[in-house]
Amino acid sequence: MFTVNDAHHRGVTAVAVTNDCRRIVSGGGEGMIRVWQINSNSQELLATMKEHKNAVVSIRINKSDTECVTASLDGTCIIWNLKRFVRNQVLFENTLFQCVAYHPEEYHILTGGTDRKIAYWEATNGAQIRELEGSKSGTINGLDIDSVGNYFVTVSADKLVKLWRYNEGDVHSVGIGHGSEVKKVKICPNTQHIISVSADGSIFRWKFPKTAL
Repeated sequence: MFTVNDAHHRGVTAVAVTNDCRRIVSGGGEGMIRVWQINSNSQELLATMKEHKNAVVSIRINKSDTECVTASLDGTCIIWNLKRFVRNQVLFENTLFQCVAYHPEEYHILTGGTDRKIAYWEATNGAQIRELEGSKSGTINGLDIDSVGNYFVTVSADKLVKLWRYNEGDVHSVGIGHGSEVKKVKICPNTQHIISVSADGSIFRWKFPKTAL
């Protein structure tokens, strides 16, 4: 075990691990993206990528570990090349992004933010192709897509957990129970449960609706 001290000047605000478990991608409060090579008892800084102007809040890595997408409070999401450590695409929106996710087939990217919208983007050219109203009253804080790409789940400041049909863009089910703002959400790999966490410290485990399987 070891510690990477002073990884970012303004704190580490997001982190993700590559699928081969050999590299860590971190984001900081200053907006920098850093890629670390992890060895058995040490680490090496491979690259620092400077594009974001505000804190990085979410990082997702593709299956082949060749790209990652980062969401920032500066109103951009950036798709990075993890081989050449350069920017591939930039997604612009009039919102403070809070969450981002790859579709399992990796041709789309989903985002959510303070404008309460869920946006679908083309991963290849950064074009927005669809927009849904994710919440009537609260910021979209987290989202996740199932392993097949048929459904995705969102959580927001309105205390609700919503399961959506991906292609249809409509709400399949709504989970009511959290007593405060819901911050993050994950769909279990076996698509049997949904895990959500809220600002009051609670963790909820929801059964994935049988009608959706």
